[in-house]
Amino acid sequence: MRKLIISALMAATILPTGTAFAQSPREIRKDQRDIRQEKQELRDARRYGDRRDVREQRRDVREARRELREDWRDYRRDHRAVYTLPRYYAPRGHAYRPVRVGVAIAPAFYTQRYWIADPYRYRLPRPAANQRWIRYGNDVLLINARNGRVIQVINGFFY
Repeated sequence: MRKLIISALMAATILPTGTAFAQSPREIRKDQRDIRQEKQELRDARRYGDRRDVREQRRDVREARRELREDWRDYRRDHRAVYTLPRYYAPRGHAYRPVRVGVAIAPAFYTQRYWIADPYRYRLPRPAANQRWIRYGNDVLLINARNGRVIQVINGFFY
């Protein structure tokens, strides 16, 4: 019995728990609010400050963005099962090719079968009107649902 308790304690201290590093939605909103505030301070520095003020504010905006990005990467790493999906099958007659922003994709790629129904599950931003997050291979695309133009690309999103 004693060995069992000791081994359980050792396992609990050695193995990280996935929820210990998870970032709550409240923390994400706080980080996004920090970025907005830093951008506002950068605008004020451009208006009223000198070059040194602008340089410092740019650095602060970069650091705030980096912090949000690192938090998202930590969440993604700790919740790997969420980002592991079944194999991707392209529409009949089409093959996967990397795409860039501004390219129009065929309507077959943004049918309901490829929609990401719950973007909040993957910590993706809310799409605006007439926009849709879709899965394209292991990538995620934000497209204009009316004309199929790619607005944003996140490469290698899914494992």
